[in-house]
Amino acid sequence: MSSVYLDRARELRSLINENAAKADGLPIPQETINALIDAELHKVMVPAAVGGIEIPVNECIDIWAEIARADGSVGWCLMASCAATAYFGAWCPDEHVEQMFADGVPLSAGQFAPNGTAVPDGSGYRISGRYSFGSGINHAQWAGAGVFTEEFDGADPRFLFAIYPAEKAQVTGNWEVMGLQGTASYDYTVDNVYVPAAATFDMFDLTVYRGGPLYELGVMPLTAAGHAGFAIGVVRRGLDELLAVARAKHRMGDATPMAQSDRFIHEIGELESRFRAACCWLHDTFANAERTAAKTGAPDPTEALLTRQATAFITQEGADILRRAYLLAGTEALRTGGLQRAFRDIHAGTQHYFAGAGPALELGQTLLAAAPDNPLDA
Repeated sequence: MSSVYLDRARELRSLINENAAKADGLPIPQETINALIDAELHKVMVPAAVGGIEIPVNECIDIWAEIARADGSVGWCLMASCAATAYFGAWCPDEHVEQMFADGVPLSAGQFAPNGTAVPDGSGYRISGRYSFGSGINHAQWAGAGVFTEEFDGADPRFLFAIYPAEKAQVTGNWEVMGLQGTASYDYTVDNVYVPAAATFDMFDLTVYRGGPLYELGVMPLTAAGHAGFAIGVVRRGLDELLAVARAKHRMGDATPMAQSDRFIHEIGELESRFRAACCWLHDTFANAERTAAKTGAPDPTEALLTRQATAFITQEGADILRRAYLLAGTEALRTGGLQRAFRDIHAGTQHYFAGAGPALELGQTLLAAAPDNPLDA
């Protein structure tokens, strides 16, 4: 079944690319959003029990990659919506799900870093906070927020994810950036918005109300999967654009066209090898993590960590690959087009938390703690 949705993603690439070129840094056009919805690509990670498609995580990654290959901004907003909608479809009780999914699978957006507070109020909370990076919030029906609860009995605050109708968020703009321009990742504020407890879940104490083993993985691996798909698609686009340049370009001062230069041919072979190696490791880590969750009913902590590190690695490795591609392409890379857009978008992606140094540090600590005194005993 999932191959149908991968085919649909591929069929949309031309439309998405053409609209991205025409938008010239403006938010993603509504025609593109409508095409994604018509193809049901916003449903791929969402539990089937609420109208989603619920396919394996690596197949979600492949679909997001195809969309990001057409335009990184569209791939970014799609994966962000898929993940956020999946969270609340899987980890919230029926009381909320019946409202959020009453008209089908919605689009969601929002930042879930704990930049706000949740004050208990009856059977819910009053949410307030200031947030950034609300990617796709101008198209979304639901907006999210990460909050710490205010506890009046001396208990430790809880880290909740909360969601509410998007019109209750006050969008304040502030998205003048180098890359991922079309995401319209605006700042927004939430001021004393009431959110029922059923529309929240505890980041560190999840209950899977519906859906299969995918949702046992938890917030971090599911979020990482989206960033992985984005990185794969954008880097693939940049490498393909470099090949197109090489077929047509003869750089000033070089004795042969780029496509006949042994130096260029060797470099593109090495860049392609680095990219494919990173992709293979990434898909392997996600497959292992989902397989373990299906077998045991819980994520393996080291495997979950590896999904995050593989995601950070392919993003940072991809940025380095596209920096090299930019230099190899010469002045063609200066001009508006697919290679320049891929270059800018992957570098914007490297600034995200999920592309940072945290997972590598955690992995190093884990490896050191588990290492035996005798290396042959490992």
